[in-house]
Amino acid sequence: MLKTVFLPLGLMLIMFGMGLGLTAGDFKRVIFSPKAKLLGLAMQLLALPAVAFALACWFRLPGDLATGLMLVAACPGGPTSNIISHLSRGDTALSVTLTAISSVITVFTIPLVVGSSMAHFMGDQAAIQLPFGKSMIQLMAVTVVPVVLGMAVHARWPRFSQRMASPVNAGSLVVLAVIIVVAVLKEQELGKQIAAAGPAVVALNVAGMALGFGAAALFRLPRPQRITISIEVGIQNATLALAIALGLLDSPRLAIPAVVYGLFMLATGALMIAVFGRKTKVRAA
Repeated sequence: MLKTVFLPLGLMLIMFGMGLGLTAGDFKRVIFSPKAKLLGLAMQLLALPAVAFALACWFRLPGDLATGLMLVAACPGGPTSNIISHLSRGDTALSVTLTAISSVITVFTIPLVVGSSMAHFMGDQAAIQLPFGKSMIQLMAVTVVPVVLGMAVHARWPRFSQRMASPVNAGSLVVLAVIIVVAVLKEQELGKQIAAAGPAVVALNVAGMALGFGAAALFRLPRPQRITISIEVGIQNATLALAIALGLLDSPRLAIPAVVYGLFMLATGALMIAVFGRKTKVRAA
């Protein structure tokens, strides 16, 4: 009941909280200014899973940890990336737009990426399956539907949604953290699994941020958009990955890469804030 009921409910609260800060205009921006959005989505949805696959093979991860790494790479950005982008003096509107659009697209791509990863890395020994249709419906129920409801509340009661967004996000994160800690700590040989997955997870986070920034620089995007794309590619929704691994797939071992990623991305996010936020302030002075 902990993982099958309370974990999905906690994730739904987070997605609802994200919807409280979104409007239809966030999705329309991609039509009027598509270059940065399309580049960010391509890097996040295509390049990052490719990097994760290469790293899983390079580090020779066990099948379940390799699949867990692919799951992290397949997830969208989240509220954390929006906050870090804002504090790093990035393009906040771009960050919100990329998070919103990728959250919808990944409902369809996560089952494909994770299903193919299981087939490749775990083969016939895979003890879990990820039916595409059922998984897509479940992901829509815990991600897209709450976001749409949050947007509806924001459109109808904007002042109320502004007041409630932070408390809803904070409360749901606390609930999820407790559930995740309890579920993961039950896993045997936890330390060995974290040590095995750690280098590949750290490499994925660092490579994602470097890849995003480099691609944005190559396309001559402004500095704030380079910062944002770097963060959106490097800071994935580890909470969603944990919820899928523990709630949908009922596999604590698949959740290990998401646990490590969720912790390490806070460090790299803090570094982005310290470097780009401070430098931008100095230049503006």
